[in-house]
Amino acid sequence: MLDRRSKSNEGAMSRFATWASRATGSAGAFVTAVALIAVWVITGPLFHYSDTWQLVINTGTTIVTFLMVFLIQRAQNKDAMAVQLKLSEIVAALEGASNKLISVEDLSEEELHVLHIHYKRLAEMAKRDSSIRESHSVEEAEARHAFKEDRRKHKR
Repeated sequence: MLDRRSKSNEGAMSRFATWASRATGSAGAFVTAVALIAVWVITGPLFHYSDTWQLVINTGTTIVTFLMVFLIQRAQNKDAMAVQLKLSEIVAALEGASNKLISVEDLSEEELHVLHIHYKRLAEMAKRDSSIRESHSVEEAEARHAFKEDRRKHKR
């Protein structure tokens, strides 16, 4: 029973976070925020620019900012995971694609750096080739490049 309730709360929180992120990122939300600030500024003389008047805006904006950080992060985590899953599906489905990249988001920074260097080398090799569509992986490109280099050396 607890597990089912936990999943229900998790789903409700996820839906709320997604809704809140979309709603607060809208033009209407921005206009509302500007209007609230305008009302606060206009009421300044009425409250003699008191410490309480200043505290109202400071407290309100601090609370909203604090809560929004968590809501937006949650929505971004969900979106990032969805994008990663879609990319993993594409990589897994492509014939000749390197399966090293399927769970690339789980690699350490050092491992990501190593992969970055490999793909940078692949891009450099592709620039030297007549068509960038000729290779499918770093290993294949390196082998093809080495073969071409050997042919050039033997022609001389």
